[in-house]
Amino acid sequence: MITAHSLEVRAGARLLMQDVSFRIATGDRVGLVGRNGAGKTTLTKILAGEGQPAAGSVTNSGTLGYLPQDPRTGDPEVLARDRILSVRGLDAAVARLRQAEEQMASEDPQVRDEGMKRYEKADAAFHAAGGYSAEAEAAQIAAGLGIEERILGQQLKTLSGGQRRRVELARIIFSGADILLLDEPTNHLDADSIVWLRNFLATFSGGLVVISHDVELLEAVVNKVLYLDANRAEVDLYNMTWKNYLQQRENDEHRRKKERASAEKTAETLMAQANKMRAKASKAKAAQSMIKRAEKMMDGLESVRAADKVAKIKFPEPAPCGKTPLMGEGLSKSYGSLEVFTDVDLAVDKGSRVVILGLNGAGKTTMLRIMAGVDQPDTGTIVPGHGLKIGYYAQEHETLDTSRTVLENMRTSAPQLTDAETRTVLGSFLFSGDDATKSAGVLSGGEKTRLALAILVVSSANVLLLDEPTNNLDPASREEVLAAIRSYQGAIILVTHDEGAVQALEPDRVLLLPDGDEDLWSEDYLDLISLA
Repeated sequence: MITAHSLEVRAGARLLMQDVSFRIATGDRVGLVGRNGAGKTTLTKILAGEGQPAAGSVTNSGTLGYLPQDPRTGDPEVLARDRILSVRGLDAAVARLRQAEEQMASEDPQVRDEGMKRYEKADAAFHAAGGYSAEAEAAQIAAGLGIEERILGQQLKTLSGGQRRRVELARIIFSGADILLLDEPTNHLDADSIVWLRNFLATFSGGLVVISHDVELLEAVVNKVLYLDANRAEVDLYNMTWKNYLQQRENDEHRRKKERASAEKTAETLMAQANKMRAKASKAKAAQSMIKRAEKMMDGLESVRAADKVAKIKFPEPAPCGKTPLMGEGLSKSYGSLEVFTDVDLAVDKGSRVVILGLNGAGKTTMLRIMAGVDQPDTGTIVPGHGLKIGYYAQEHETLDTSRTVLENMRTSAPQLTDAETRTVLGSFLFSGDDATKSAGVLSGGEKTRLALAILVVSSANVLLLDEPTNNLDPASREEVLAAIRSYQGAIILVTHDEGAVQALEPDRVLLLPDGDEDLWSEDYLDLISLA
């Protein structure tokens, strides 16, 4: 279904992989894994036809459904239901039916007759696209992904990032595509929706490529693994389940190390003997032969996997501030007739740790955007306290200017740093050399997360607003973020589906949306994290 032949993939001048060939057939459910920045998202874009390799080719013989990490597609004025139905052309058929029904209700006989003719054609097109059974199927998929009926009736522009992502995922599944390419599909899903998706993918009969840091999803779904080794610029294919892959990978690495240790010992002996023999002219030729043999022995070995580099993350020393650096009074927000939350009061004290809870669509991200000054409330006001300095991490990375380079984003955010200091910070977040001059628009989700976190580090913020800061991160990078949260001395307001992030925060208070109730933190609230 998808055949990749002799691919060479680069990020700017950096080589990510070369001479890579593989095939994804019907029934193959492939987990695409590797550390952040290894090229998973770049490779997936190439497989989807939205990017080009530096060399090689990709061909496919089926229909594709592609979920990128940031699926901001579709007309923002369109209803969520119509966005899902549009993948089979049902939205247009339904619209024609409604228009024909209006004509049929006219008092003008000529208009009525025209409406009846149009209705007949529209009804035929509607049934040809699957009709009412297809509508019911779309509704079932939407419900499985936690998209409520009221959300289906809203325009895309009124939905949160998490809701938009669910709609796009529902649309792709509803499309009936032969091949699914899913980049972090469980981001922003609650526990029930993740279980539904896991069960669906585990029985999917087409071809599947999935990038995910959700180990339970990988264990339940994949029957093949493509491992991108960023250190060797190679790709290893394992025809096995996730658990077997983990064991096999360790076995392979143990074998490589053992072979290398044995070869190094033999080569060392040969070189030592060659050095002794070179002093005698009669044995110089034999010595040279020994040296060549030792070099050939080492060249023929598979390289040992180097330890993956991890960004070292430490949030900034907070700037001095008053007792209550941030307050909100009577905050309300609506989108059209849809009321998100009303009359919410909050006070963020110096060094306080607050987690915001609520179901998808309750306004958690909207509340953070209002606190950050990105959005304005319909009523109420944000009151900055003495010395307030906000650092905002947005779940969709809206704080990054994707038209500018990594280095330019940092210079704009931290003009007080010298060029050398800026590059040093970027280097600690694994943006060294040519990576610093890459456009932010071509970064993977994990790389965008690292850049956004790097900007926070140099901000000297005393109030951090963190919206899903562990999304798109590999396990080692996630642990770095959790450690940074634990050690930060300023105030943090956190929105997350990650129970580990909440435990690292050790919150003292919780803000419940949409009601706006505040409560002291209790371990009982942990059960709500994955549901939110």
